[in-house]
Amino acid sequence: MKMVDLFVAQLEREAAISRRSLERVPEGRPDWKPHEKSMPLQYLSTLVASMPSWIEMAILQDELDLATGEKPPAWTKNGELLDTHEKAVARGLKALRGTTDEHLMTSWKLKVAGQTVMEAPRHVVIEDTFTHLAHHRGQLSVYLRLNGAAVPSIYGPTADEQSFR
Repeated sequence: MKMVDLFVAQLEREAAISRRSLERVPEGRPDWKPHEKSMPLQYLSTLVASMPSWIEMAILQDELDLATGEKPPAWTKNGELLDTHEKAVARGLKALRGTTDEHLMTSWKLKVAGQTVMEAPRHVVIEDTFTHLAHHRGQLSVYLRLNGAAVPSIYGPTADEQSFR
């Protein structure tokens, strides 16, 4: 099996999990955070929603400079957040389906103000994107709980859902 096929299947699985979490993000609390050092709910949920588009970036761009990177769109209605997610997933899937394993072996760079802070093969960047997504989605599940929203089944049952979806 090709790497590309594995990544497509993984993105499809992870997208469904993220969607279930994002559907439950409460509206009207964009600045809420559990601690002064935590990121606000709107920023965190937008990050989770838009992260699948990082796969497109890792495939189509040779580098990203965080000093000039675009910021994800703000939202006020949950439907806008879900739309951001669906578009990000579509972009990631399209890029994956249009690339090759050989291309995924080539180098990609992360820069800050012109300085390279990380360089790795694209497939590693994509693998790390999935891990990063799981990390932030885990944070989001805590935010959901603290805001009284039901926490969906992610990789197994929760106190609110006993299924293994």
